[in-house]
Amino acid sequence: MNHYALTNAVIYTGEKVLYQHAVIVKDDRIDAVVHQNDVPTNLKKVDLNGANLSAGFIDLQLNGCGGVMFNEETTVRTLEIMQETNLKSGTTSYLPTFITSSDEGMKEAVKVMRDYLAKYKNQALGLHLEGPYLSVAKKGVHRPDLIREASGEMIDFLCENGDVITKLTLAAENPTADHIAKFVDAGIIVSVGHSNATYQQTKERIAQGIGFATHLHNAMSPVSSGRDGGVVGAVLDSDIYAGIIVDGYHVDWGNVRIAKKAKGDKLVIVTDAVAPAGTDMEYFIFVGKKVTVKDGRCVDEFGSLGGAAITMIESIRNMTQHTDLSLAEILRMCTLYPARAIHIEDQLGSIEAGKIANLAAFDNQFNVLGTAVNGEWKAN
Repeated sequence: MNHYALTNAVIYTGEKVLYQHAVIVKDDRIDAVVHQNDVPTNLKKVDLNGANLSAGFIDLQLNGCGGVMFNEETTVRTLEIMQETNLKSGTTSYLPTFITSSDEGMKEAVKVMRDYLAKYKNQALGLHLEGPYLSVAKKGVHRPDLIREASGEMIDFLCENGDVITKLTLAAENPTADHIAKFVDAGIIVSVGHSNATYQQTKERIAQGIGFATHLHNAMSPVSSGRDGGVVGAVLDSDIYAGIIVDGYHVDWGNVRIAKKAKGDKLVIVTDAVAPAGTDMEYFIFVGKKVTVKDGRCVDEFGSLGGAAITMIESIRNMTQHTDLSLAEILRMCTLYPARAIHIEDQLGSIEAGKIANLAAFDNQFNVLGTAVNGEWKAN
């Protein structure tokens, strides 16, 4: 049985910043948050030496890391490797992202996700299907020959598997978006992305049930003039959640700051990471394309960005350097807000008695010192 106290830390609960307090973990749950003087003397203590302690980071868009890609090897073992790599950077839960593929590939990804969820709890949180119902004009690294409209059979399949498909990214102008209400009824969060739609088209789809935006500013029509705000403008002028990549390559820091002002607690940090994250790889294969990594930037032969090579703890460090946000707020963008975005805030995303003990500890140089997953503490 797990029963211990994490002591001597600055605790970021998601609501408050606590000093001289401790987090008591029992089994897989947070049992209590107490003043350090109230920790039972006979309880095992883990001294964090003044480090920062927060809820474990939640990454809602992760294609791969640790040298593996979910699209390239769609297996439970790939997801295990991704989770093992995540823990080194403080990410305790994530959405494996499977990009544009054949119907058969999508069905295999759903099967693997179901098998994984039967084996592991509160780690991979369900599948994110990014495509194939996108816009060729905003394809990015996605294969244009596989971008298409969903068949009736696939719409039924997706809805029947809404218990393991957490999020579906589609273009607002793709005819598949006509079925947003069905997806939402099946429990799938529909996200707008890889879309060249107008502001008005996007707003109409948001009214129909879109609840998220995939990598804000990337692969979506921009605010092109005073007369059309594009997808970006529609997302900023709405109350839906949006993920944003903060590696310094995908989005200019000025646009990150503007997005935060516009979205407030609806802006979520995602990595959109690919195989090299957490490694020193110089290139990798992504849906049949060679993607080269140089100075942390991943590009294909045509210069299109092919995911990111960043981790969540590196994203947090970047945000402290390039915005005036407090560390407490930056951490909420990686914990509480993503939990709310996928409706799991009753279990994860903050440090409160009764919640799952998924936790991350890191020092002031942004080195992750250890994590707890389902209460199991592991030092890095």
